[in-house]
Amino acid sequence: MNTIQLAHLRTYSDEDVMELFQGGYDEAFNEIVSRYRDRIEHFIYRYTRNHLDSEDLAQETFFRVYRSKHSYERIARFSTWLYTIANNLIRSHYRKSSRFQLTSINEEDVLDAAYMPELADTCAAPDQQVHERQMISRVELALKRIPSEFSEILIMREVQNLTYEEIMEITGLPMGTVKSRINRGRVRIQELVENEL
Repeated sequence: MNTIQLAHLRTYSDEDVMELFQGGYDEAFNEIVSRYRDRIEHFIYRYTRNHLDSEDLAQETFFRVYRSKHSYERIARFSTWLYTIANNLIRSHYRKSSRFQLTSINEEDVLDAAYMPELADTCAAPDQQVHERQMISRVELALKRIPSEFSEILIMREVQNLTYEEIMEITGLPMGTVKSRINRGRVRIQELVENEL
């Protein structure tokens, strides 16, 4: 690899960086870790609610990227492939520990900037702010009460802003199932919230 490529590694797309890594340039792996470490830890934390578990699973995610680098094919977005690995580890961790929990969708310190839209400050009136906080709490409780097959996909869609195609790739579910679970999950949450749980 020449010095021009070294100097501009940070300007390369994820897919280009991964291709360099597959070609034997290990510095590209460091760039991948640098780009995604915090995002992957935050993604995992939403499910584990445990910082140590999140760090361990994030490390394992990148270990698997390193070990399985040649299984990545450029036809898929690198980020989708990476999040699929993390999601599979979360599921495996859940099956082993039976401690699966959802984190608050209102915790700013764990929001993933790559998937969370920036919201404008509308300076809502105090009573409106109280109402909104109550509504968020109700939705969070509802998310915990609906089956994980719905809540998991709803979080990916509504909180992380993933596309239907990305959710389909991460979960391995057909598009129809993804859409159906999102719609059914929304209906269940609406029913729980309207009936005040």
